[in-house]
Amino acid sequence: MVSQLKRQIRTPGAILMGLGSIIGTGIFVSIAIATQVAGNGIVVAILIAALLATLNGLSSAQLAAAHPVSGGTYAYGYRFLGSYFGFTAGWLFLVAKSASAATAVLGCIGYLFHVLPSAGEAGGWVTRGAAILLLGVMTLLVSGGIERSNHANRFIVLVTLVGLGALVAVGWMERGIPVTPLAGALTDTSMRAILYASALMFVAYTGYGRIATLGEEVVDPRRTIPRAVILSMALIVVLYLAVTLTALEIMGAEAFGLTIEAEAAPLMVVAEALSTPGIGLLITGAAITAMLGVLLNLLLGLSRVVLGMARERDLPAGLAEIHPVTGSPRRAVWATGLLIAVLVLSGDVVFTWSFSAFTVLIYYAITNLAALRLPDGLRLYPRVIPMLGLGGCLFLAAFVDREIWMSGLLVVLAGLGWHAVARKVQAEAEAEAGANG
Repeated sequence: MVSQLKRQIRTPGAILMGLGSIIGTGIFVSIAIATQVAGNGIVVAILIAALLATLNGLSSAQLAAAHPVSGGTYAYGYRFLGSYFGFTAGWLFLVAKSASAATAVLGCIGYLFHVLPSAGEAGGWVTRGAAILLLGVMTLLVSGGIERSNHANRFIVLVTLVGLGALVAVGWMERGIPVTPLAGALTDTSMRAILYASALMFVAYTGYGRIATLGEEVVDPRRTIPRAVILSMALIVVLYLAVTLTALEIMGAEAFGLTIEAEAAPLMVVAEALSTPGIGLLITGAAITAMLGVLLNLLLGLSRVVLGMARERDLPAGLAEIHPVTGSPRRAVWATGLLIAVLVLSGDVVFTWSFSAFTVLIYYAITNLAALRLPDGLRLYPRVIPMLGLGGCLFLAAFVDREIWMSGLLVVLAGLGWHAVARKVQAEAEAEAGANG
């Protein structure tokens, strides 16, 4: 039986994986959610979230370079902090990113139904059913292996960048350079609202973590992973600011924030406010491909965490099987698809995104804590980077709605209970095997 994944992702492929994971739900859905909270303050929130994400990205990069295996912070926590921290990270990653994946599926269907209104009028269960069907198709694609997924990701990223570039170009030609949103960025909302929006926007950047969770499949991880993380983040900050400022200039902060109430297709509404023919359909195509890219990369990253947890017996050992022909952890991929499907049934993009925001902030707090424990010989960056990342994650998590973080706390406690039982059963099995041996 094959037990190790093949190293075949180089720097360009890793950057595209990062972009494919980041450019999607964050830019097509969550900027409207965060704008509803902070108004024009979303511009500041994007920058705060980008700064924190960069710190966390550097912590993730040096951990992945030092310990390049599948599983991300789950594996780093086990190695540098102990099993309970490692399990908590893996558990939170599965919950948080499954919620993000569910948001991506629902957002994709929202854009699709925007141009097929007769389908959308059929009711919520039609939306959920279409989302489950789409999820099944993408899970089948990812189960075929990393090479096939890489080819699909390149196409998705290209189409998405063309669509977003067209929206910005047309918006600036018709409405001019977006000066008004910049002028109101610090004056029309409270700092608390900006920090809450920063927590929501932080999730929109965390696709770079997919590069780290694929560490076992990256060529020369010590060089490739940090470079891919930094370049991905630089490109995405520019893109997020350009698209957000364009949307605010065209619609105004209040109207843009309200687009998330009726349907999960905010940028389509922005495109329809422009007079250039065809831009709406172009944005719809870009949105659908972008969120398919997010879903594809989340299925990849989540399934590798499932693989790592199964190897440690925190999940059923059968999920650690790697297909001998495709080199794909098929069982882990399908288990991941099933978990996302459960969250898709909620049908609420605001809930799934907000829940993901809190849990992913705690996940990256553990990432930074693990980076602080790195031996000096494995450290790539000064200790102040993970220190600032840890403090920033915990600080922003405090601004998420109380109902959300209480739900997240219950999820953590439930996971730790499972882990304690699993460790006890495993210890008893090992003791019995030793006695019989």
